[in-house]
Amino acid sequence: VQLQASGGGLVQAGGSLRLSCAASGGTFSNYVMGWFRQAPGKEREFVGIISWSGDLTDLADAVKGRFTISRDNAKNTVYLQMNSLKLEDTAVYYCAADLYYNPSGPMDYWGKGTQVTVSS
Repeated sequence: VQLQASGGGLVQAGGSLRLSCAASGGTFSNYVMGWFRQAPGKEREFVGIISWSGDLTDLADAVKGRFTISRDNAKNTVYLQMNSLKLEDTAVYYCAADLYYNPSGPMDYWGKGTQVTVSS
């Protein structure tokens, strides 16, 4: 499966962005979808994950209450709604896919990232 993330940009602290990740080349509903991020000088970290049908999600503690992950299997797309953005949310955001639901675990398929920059 091929993944393409989009929707990143520059936003002021406290603002919102919605990232999208479009999948192709596979049966989208067969895959668990995840979001990760990597800030400059830091290791990549888990942001969130959503199950095959979307009935189960898991978010990192750092984003709980601010970010929401959702998916539309008819559109082969997963979303990351980011509200109340903080400076520390600045990172390249990546979407990923895997056949198995394993929060914060490794995932098999990765897309190119989209840059999110939060300014003061």
